[in-house]
Amino acid sequence: MMSGSRIALFAAAALAMGGTAALAQGRTATLDAVKQRGQVICGVNTGLPGFSLPDRQGNWSGMDVDFCRSIAAAIFNDPAKVRFVPTSSVNRFATLQSGEVDVLSRNVTWTLSRDTSLGFNFGPVTYYDGQGFMVRKSLGAKSARDLSGATVCVNQGSTTELNLADFFRTNNMQLKVVSFPTGEESVKAYESGRCDSFTTDVSGLYAERLKMANVSDHIILPEIISKEPLAPAVRHGDDQWFDIVRWVQFALLNAEELGVTRANVDEQLKSTNPDIRRLLGVEGKYGEAISLTNDWAYRVIKANGNYGESFDRNIGANSPLKIERGLNALWSKGGLQFAPPIR
Repeated sequence: MMSGSRIALFAAAALAMGGTAALAQGRTATLDAVKQRGQVICGVNTGLPGFSLPDRQGNWSGMDVDFCRSIAAAIFNDPAKVRFVPTSSVNRFATLQSGEVDVLSRNVTWTLSRDTSLGFNFGPVTYYDGQGFMVRKSLGAKSARDLSGATVCVNQGSTTELNLADFFRTNNMQLKVVSFPTGEESVKAYESGRCDSFTTDVSGLYAERLKMANVSDHIILPEIISKEPLAPAVRHGDDQWFDIVRWVQFALLNAEELGVTRANVDEQLKSTNPDIRRLLGVEGKYGEAISLTNDWAYRVIKANGNYGESFDRNIGANSPLKIERGLNALWSKGGLQFAPPIR
């Protein structure tokens, strides 16, 4: 998350680096450029377990990584045809604005100011998040409302810091902030004992908790104090590319809802269910509508599975993070994840 002043700086930076040229680049046919290049270039986090993390050999994994590979599978029938560009909270927006990456798939919160002032279009929300608190068990806190008078480590100049101040003020609590220029410094300060608590998006708390020397010494408190819809971003002006990015996510969600998985997708080609037949390109010409082959969604599911499979594998039940689906469950199971139909 980032303050309004820093957003304005990035908007100015886009103009400074050749404003008209940068905007014109967004209006070019990104799909044609991707095909000529032979790969999708995807901006990701420098290292967030469960979302985007390279191993020692430089192999990336995580939900945001899976999403980029799904785009590559839709276009090339090969999920490996993607190059990952690590981006920090400082340079992530400029990297997309300048055309260095085709899509930004990382923990970026979709907000009005980012949507309107940075020259971006945000795709569907891939993960509904919110800000929370991590504390040591020894503190004895059971709720964020137990933190009055506690010291809280936070990333300096971010909306995380603003949310923190708002929460404590609203609840008439005494706040002692210890802020740092980067999230990494904040986490190190918390782990060293300089702060009673560390606050950021809950997904980030689970990821950072895994890195602690003694994981079991730390807990995530239950309160969520903000709305942080995380969504992939592309440049304004190329509706064709925007449609592809959007419908890749919608295909992943529709596949989960219809019970189409990586393991059964070949068998499902024989399904008589019209929704499945349209999804997999057996019936209709819906791939042509987004400038892809009609079996584009089949390619996506065959490569990485559906949304639920990616969730469970990277951050859910089958991962070290063990994050519950919660708001990220399908709409039919009490969550917010919902996709328009393919028809």
